[in-house]
Amino acid sequence: MRFTARLIGVYVAIAALAATDLVFDAEEGVTLEHVVFEGGTVALAGVGIASIVARIRADRGRAAAELDALRQRADALTDEAARWRGAAASAARGFADVMEGEFDRWGLTDAERDVAMLLLKGMSLKEIAGARGTSERTVRQQASVVYRKAGVAGRNELASWFLDALPDRRPSVG
Repeated sequence: MRFTARLIGVYVAIAALAATDLVFDAEEGVTLEHVVFEGGTVALAGVGIASIVARIRADRGRAAAELDALRQRADALTDEAARWRGAAASAARGFADVMEGEFDRWGLTDAERDVAMLLLKGMSLKEIAGARGTSERTVRQQASVVYRKAGVAGRNELASWFLDALPDRRPSVG
């Protein structure tokens, strides 16, 4: 843009100087050919200025159209992200309902439910104890009760219990 502004400035200077010279020459009574030549110089400078201004307007128009298209794309992506977030939240709620149903079926207490959920989230026994304000030994005992009531050997089988309920989907290659 800086170059374009300078170029317009050059054309304006050329036009102004040639027009000024033309006025002075006209007072001195120069030949018609000289007036036509300098008038042509002023006209060409004007055409140069007009073409640059037209180019700037066209570029601005294209830039505005591109910006509008980008805004529309951003809006579409924002809408798509919101749909994905909604679908993910719905799926998470559904999965949580399945888990709560299994916890009910297994007869877990509230404390055992908390421990089971935190185990499934991948927290260590020490982290669970800290989060619940209990001892690690208590959490270890509660985890053992959860595994026994669920009929599984440990954390991996507990997680597998719920993951096996998910629909099979082969990874796509590509």
